[in-house]
Amino acid sequence: MSRFSVGGMIELTGLTKRYGEKVAVNNLTFGVRPGIVTGFLGPNGAGKSTTMRMILGLDRPTAGDVRIDGKHYDQLKDPLTYIGALLEAKAWHGGRSAYNHLLCLAQSNGIPGSRVREVLDTVGLTAVAKKKTKGFSMGMGQRLGIAGALLGDPRILMFDEPVNGLDPEGIHWIRNLMKSLAAQGRTVFVSSHLMSEMALTADHLVVIGQGRLLADTSMPDFIARNSRAYVRIRTPQRERLLDVLHEAGITAVENGNGTLEVDGGKSEQIGELAARHQVVLHELSPQQASLEEAFMQLTAESVEYHAHTEAPTRPPQQRQQQWGADWKRS
Repeated sequence: MSRFSVGGMIELTGLTKRYGEKVAVNNLTFGVRPGIVTGFLGPNGAGKSTTMRMILGLDRPTAGDVRIDGKHYDQLKDPLTYIGALLEAKAWHGGRSAYNHLLCLAQSNGIPGSRVREVLDTVGLTAVAKKKTKGFSMGMGQRLGIAGALLGDPRILMFDEPVNGLDPEGIHWIRNLMKSLAAQGRTVFVSSHLMSEMALTADHLVVIGQGRLLADTSMPDFIARNSRAYVRIRTPQRERLLDVLHEAGITAVENGNGTLEVDGGKSEQIGELAARHQVVLHELSPQQASLEEAFMQLTAESVEYHAHTEAPTRPPQQRQQQWGADWKRS
């Protein structure tokens, strides 16, 4: 039987973390509330993992504060029954079995041993419960880490890249698990680089770049604010339709592949105009950017490392000579 009662609130206020001259997290203020899945997004090096570690008291903030229902993590009694987290999937002793690993966690947090078998069954590891974890695949390791997060039946759950190493069935499972946990009223805070999965899972987004808060909004609002919405049109009567749209004060742009584009959500109006003037339409489709496209648009200036897709233009021998020259100069 679940001991869960009601979800908790995570609150960050001016949270800052410096490592020497490097500012990893810069004055972050936001809240993570119960009953929804909150996605935590940002480019590599944005400060997501550092932020999660400070929430759990693993790193001490340079400035600012982070509280869980008004308390610091180290003030929580039996913390695994309050907040469960998956930050590092292989945080276990390889010589222990999955069962014994979870049993040690349970005993140190006052959790009944019967709960171990429950979470092993939940994550699908019952068949390998007595096997040593050093032989686990990455996907099995992820499942064991998730079992550890669920062990205390906590009101708050934090997952850092939970789908790493999981096959399609496993990804579908963890997606539904997070949604069901939120539906129960729990607080679910999840960081991921897999944008397509976040688009299917998260209700709310917190986005950071170079340690700073870039967005704290719902999924639909985030996409709407950081992307272009337009209507794509194909017609064999292009000139006729352009005239009709112009008379109605609607600007259409030819994009070069035989289609027209009209900014904004005017598909119904365009369809009615075309019907009224007997213009044949082969396509009339509203277009909206994906989460990935909106994310790339927002964080373009916050990416620390930029790769180039163009192939080198110099021949290999010349490039090798240049590298040699650069090496000598360094």
